[in-house]
Amino acid sequence: MGVTDDLLRNNEEYARGFDRGDLPLTPAKGVAVVACMDARLDVHGMLGLELGDAHVIRNAGGVITDDEIRSLMISQRLLGTTEVVLIHHTGCGMLTFSDDEVKDQIEADTGVRPPFSLESFGDLEGNVRESIDRIKSSPFIPNKASVRGFVYEVETGRLREVSAA
Repeated sequence: MGVTDDLLRNNEEYARGFDRGDLPLTPAKGVAVVACMDARLDVHGMLGLELGDAHVIRNAGGVITDDEIRSLMISQRLLGTTEVVLIHHTGCGMLTFSDDEVKDQIEADTGVRPPFSLESFGDLEGNVRESIDRIKSSPFIPNKASVRGFVYEVETGRLREVSAA
């Protein structure tokens, strides 16, 4: 028995009391949030969101890559969101390594070098600005004016806004 089995039992309990089938496909608050996948970030809790309020897109570092552009494009063009909130955080693991270092280790272990960028970064606020710029420069994202970036302080639970320029 592993953690996955525990999670499946939790799902059975969740499903017994499930009564949320009436939520619309479009997010009620019209916002998409891109955040780091770090387990210390409770995106719904920190923003006061309820189920159905927002699209929440997560990845390592909360960085904007082609896949996030794809998700944001669908979120805005097909599902009605008009605002984007980016959330990076203090103490992020992406600050602790370089792409080449990890790619070298993986290549040594497997004989294959990952072809994709790991998107590590050394400047937290700078990476928030870069992520904002990637969204604003994308021809696929229609609502560029309402993109804002933040650093979540894992030590205090507070969000600190990062200016775009």
